[in-house]
Amino acid sequence: VPNSYESLEGGSYSGTSLQSPPFGYNYPTMHPAYQQNPAPKPDPSPSHGGYNPPGYQPYSQVLTLVCDSESLCHLEAETLRPVNLLQERNILPPKHTPPPEPNLSNDLRKVNCSPDTFRCTLTNIPQTQALLNKARLPLGLLLHPFRDLTLPVITSNTIVRCRSCRTYINPFVSFLDQRRWKCNLCYRVNDVPDEFMYNPVTRSYGEPHKRPEVQNSTVEFIASSDYMLRPPQPALYLFLLDVSHNAVESGYLNVFCQSLLDNLEKLPGDTRTHIGFVTFDSTVHFYNLQEGLSQPQMLVVSDIDDVFIPTHDSLLVNLKESKELVKDLLNALPGMFTHTRETQSALGPALQAAYKLMSPTGGRVSVFQTQLPTLGAGLLQSREDPNLRSSTKHLGPATDFYKKLALDCSGQQIGVDLFLLSSQYSDLASLACVSKYSAGSVFYYPSFHHIHNTAQRQKFQKDLQRYLTRKIGFEAVMRIRCTKGLSIHTFHGNFFVRSTDLLSLANVNPDSGFAVQMSIEESLADTSLACFQAALLYTSSKGKRRIRVHTLCLPVVSQLSEVFAGADIQAISCLLANMAIDRSISSSLSDARDALVNAVVDCLTAYRANGSNIQPSGLIAPAALRLFPLYVLALLKQKALRTGTSTRLDERVFSMCELKSQPLQQIMHMVHPDLYRIDNMTEQAALHLNDSVIPQPPLLQLTAEKLTREGAFLMDCGSVSITAQNHTSYQDRTEIPELQTTYSERTRAFISWLLESRTFHPAFHVVKDDASTKTSFFQHLVEDRTESAFSYYEFLLHVQQQMSK
Repeated sequence: VPNSYESLEGGSYSGTSLQSPPFGYNYPTMHPAYQQNPAPKPDPSPSHGGYNPPGYQPYSQVLTLVCDSESLCHLEAETLRPVNLLQERNILPPKHTPPPEPNLSNDLRKVNCSPDTFRCTLTNIPQTQALLNKARLPLGLLLHPFRDLTLPVITSNTIVRCRSCRTYINPFVSFLDQRRWKCNLCYRVNDVPDEFMYNPVTRSYGEPHKRPEVQNSTVEFIASSDYMLRPPQPALYLFLLDVSHNAVESGYLNVFCQSLLDNLEKLPGDTRTHIGFVTFDSTVHFYNLQEGLSQPQMLVVSDIDDVFIPTHDSLLVNLKESKELVKDLLNALPGMFTHTRETQSALGPALQAAYKLMSPTGGRVSVFQTQLPTLGAGLLQSREDPNLRSSTKHLGPATDFYKKLALDCSGQQIGVDLFLLSSQYSDLASLACVSKYSAGSVFYYPSFHHIHNTAQRQKFQKDLQRYLTRKIGFEAVMRIRCTKGLSIHTFHGNFFVRSTDLLSLANVNPDSGFAVQMSIEESLADTSLACFQAALLYTSSKGKRRIRVHTLCLPVVSQLSEVFAGADIQAISCLLANMAIDRSISSSLSDARDALVNAVVDCLTAYRANGSNIQPSGLIAPAALRLFPLYVLALLKQKALRTGTSTRLDERVFSMCELKSQPLQQIMHMVHPDLYRIDNMTEQAALHLNDSVIPQPPLLQLTAEKLTREGAFLMDCGSVSITAQNHTSYQDRTEIPELQTTYSERTRAFISWLLESRTFHPAFHVVKDDASTKTSFFQHLVEDRTESAFSYYEFLLHVQQQMSK
């Protein structure tokens, strides 16, 4: 497919591609091994004691705010309340706090984009780059553009866009009169087309400002042929299956084939949907599923150095027409390789075959691999040395084969998803490139065995169910536009950047997140609002070309205090995580860790320098940023970024992949899990949903201080663990038993409620106090000290020490 999707989605004026400014903001680098240094001693001076001593005025810089209500002004003042982190031990709120509410008029607030879809690290945009530099906070966006949601779908012959910058009309444009509207991104005045004068919802004429696209910040347009380079492709699914001895031994084929049989009717698509299968060990096997055959035919290609497609018209078949043959194959596959002696894996040649097979149409390739590829193109050697796990030597790929193949796939609208089910080192750093650059997803099951590891088998089953049935967009592109004066310079996520601001997404799925970094090129002094718009053009599984548009509006501010007041600490932490992953691969792990610590040091130093005139001793942060040191410490203890030799290389790389491609809520669960005590839940403050009572226990700090021998605690870290010390009946279970007791009912109701908000089913473990598995629970207690990392209090002292240098 030619590169001219560019012209389809329309060019953009903010095409400046800049080098990312130094992450860590030029702060002198610390000793790389700071995390092993002895903990700094607390400052013995008595001035540590009095947080807010008599005569100390809380920080109260004059706020120039356009407040709609007193409550918002009060909120703004609260976010600037100085917090002495060394004094205030319990800074974790007892329940999840919503993201900061932008300081906009009520009318704008009502129509603004949901923070679940679109979030900015700063909900008050600084007027100039100089002001942003002063705050020492990163400016960027976090997006979850294709998430599952109900939204207005608009069918119209005319999709109204700015003639200059191609922005889609949205709630934040202004109508000069009935016939003219002014773009909120580049300020050009445009004509209102005749068709737009009619409102299909109210069936009235002459009120363009009441059209659904001007009333909703998230809309989907049914696109006309102007937005197509070719007729929309059908849904096309190819499954690439490892059938080596290792794969058969793990038993994943049984689980996969059964899952696909169970969900065959639910695969997204229509009567044109096509499906195909390729299996591989030391050779590559194709399956002829031509309608009319009495059974599937296996065709073996043993020349893996020059792999070819044995027949072109019967390997990818219409699912509806060949459904019985597909079912026969899925029933037969697990038994076909039971006695195999083949230990080799020709993954590279199998992927080359998949590329040749899919090139004419595009579609999705799902790869299931259980070991290091050992034969043909893309073969890999083991690079893991357990003694060098803490070095960053092998975080990048060993070969560019998988990246090149992914870019070829992306060019032909083929997305590749990778399922790695391996207990041995498989060089995920190299293999993941095939998904990373083709807009695919990576799934990893490190010790998968269908009998010996029930939790992993259940997780794989549930993941497959979601994966096979979730909605999918084909041949997609995404462009992010922003107000004149702002520019985007770095993208994070799985995609190929086709031009300075156009992301190519061969496939798009509802579980992927993206992040972008921005800078302020020109002063925004002439505007009070900054806007951002993400437009995703894709083909639905039913063959319809659609454009999903999200628009976010935020106030522009001129005071440093306002920048701090509007800081969204979760968005900042997620953006910094992305930047740190990039830094650890391009430079080193210690460099990335230093940069994270410097981000906290710099920001709190900036706040101190420009904040209150009276300097109380201690470590002072504005309330809006009080969780910043905690979240950064939690990031430093993540598998992706922690030091020490206990983290296996593939697990570290997988954690990096997740941080780079998950939506914000999922990342936050990984970085700072939720801990609850669940053996004493009451109905106080409970939710009442559909006749059931859902207890709402308070969130606990992630420290062993909060655990007791007699209690039962639930750790929700994306994959749920529970420790039930005195409930012996729970040991080694992967589900909660159904008992007819209030305690059991409440526990199950609470866990079910937690799971409902998840698209992927977490693995569930019950661990006992004396069990060896409890290390997996304790490693998430980020406030406690480990042999190679600070406790939270030690970390605060360390930050304070760095600030006084």
